[in-house]
Amino acid sequence: MLLGMMDGSIVNVALPTLVHALHASFHLVEWAVLSFLLGLATLTLSMGRLGDVIGKKRVFLTGVVIFVIASALCGLSPGIYSLIVFRFVQSIGAAMMTSLGVAIVTETWPAEKRATAMGIAGGILSLGGIAGPALGGWIIHLFNWRWIFLINLPIGIIALALSWLFVPPLLPEKRGQHFDFAGAFLAGVSMLAFVLAMTFIQTSGLWSRTVMGWVAVSVVTAGFFVYVEAHVADPMLDLSLFRNAQFCASLVSAFATFISLAGVILLFPFYLQLVSKLEQQQVGMVLAVVPVIMGMWGPFSGMIADRFGSRRLAIVGLIVMAIGYVLLARLTITSTPATFVLLQLPLGLGMATFSSANNAAIMTAVPRQRLGIANGMLAMSRTAGNLTGVALLATFFYVRLEAYEGHSVEVTAARPGAIVRALHDQFHLAAALIVTGTLVALWEIARDRRQIRSATEFEPSLTSLAVDSEQ
Repeated sequence: MLLGMMDGSIVNVALPTLVHALHASFHLVEWAVLSFLLGLATLTLSMGRLGDVIGKKRVFLTGVVIFVIASALCGLSPGIYSLIVFRFVQSIGAAMMTSLGVAIVTETWPAEKRATAMGIAGGILSLGGIAGPALGGWIIHLFNWRWIFLINLPIGIIALALSWLFVPPLLPEKRGQHFDFAGAFLAGVSMLAFVLAMTFIQTSGLWSRTVMGWVAVSVVTAGFFVYVEAHVADPMLDLSLFRNAQFCASLVSAFATFISLAGVILLFPFYLQLVSKLEQQQVGMVLAVVPVIMGMWGPFSGMIADRFGSRRLAIVGLIVMAIGYVLLARLTITSTPATFVLLQLPLGLGMATFSSANNAAIMTAVPRQRLGIANGMLAMSRTAGNLTGVALLATFFYVRLEAYEGHSVEVTAARPGAIVRALHDQFHLAAALIVTGTLVALWEIARDRRQIRSATEFEPSLTSLAVDSEQ
């Protein structure tokens, strides 16, 4: 799970290096990142369902094997085109791993300790997603770009051996299920069109024909997908899951959280390099502090969720994240790296707290035979949220930066004061997104309480009616 998440972002810091090493344009090198994200977003949901149909362990182990082989091929790539192709192959294995990792944890741990296990898993996922650029910067500084892929080989082989030995078979509960190829195709096309729309926002503009065209394709294919799922015997996505208010509210909260986090983390290196004037390896060190703390805090937050309830702790995590964004708006041109870490700390602790509790709430809300697809939807919300956050919030940042500069400008040529003011606007927007997710979670809890109160009031009336009938 760590490898699958980390490789989605570890290449980001290597893009300038790849431009020179592979003699390619920057826009072409960007596809080394985009091809991985496209494959991950397109295939995650299908792989989660495939695990429900043929067995989670089988799909997970296959994913590890594909990921390790593709990592070796990426590290040995002779040119940019082969690297792009091998990165897509690598994303197939990553989709198998990330779509089933949390589902395997859910199924193998007892209910009373599930949130603790989710805390460990959530900490690992958060660590992988955020530590990628920091680790990549150090690897490139000490070795060369090929080792950001080759380092996956020993770790992947160890993960494969441990999973083979210790993960139980986890055979599907219902035999004779058929994989929904039509649904998988439509879901993949819809997600692919959505990702392409988000990708083209920065180059073509939010309201361009290209973006609107891909959005239309995504919406239309999503409509066909819903129709197919409502009429097939073994649907890839059980639409009845969306009748579960807890499941829906938790997904919406997760999506809003990943949008805000991705759009902000993308800009942290710009602040540290262009405003604080730190070297690349120093940026890696500063950015690595909070992910390490998040990884350590995850299991403890899970233990707290086991004792006091997942949904309550998820809301606490969201509130701490919102406070973290407000505190980050206190950054100035003269803030030290230590101040940056301290102001970022509430954001990291809030995210780790929310992730473990929210993951437990989502996986507890679905039946065992749907754990794979529920995990796939959670992973898809993470990927879609990251891509949406990078596309929309990066565009918002550039709009605000140009407003403060008074003219069109590249971020590398902007004044430090304008960068900081644009970042403040970004932090306030991210806080607003988190508040939205918090309100959704609070609405779902209030709805549950109203239903419980109604049921409690209804039961005495039934008892009274039964007594009157007997008399």
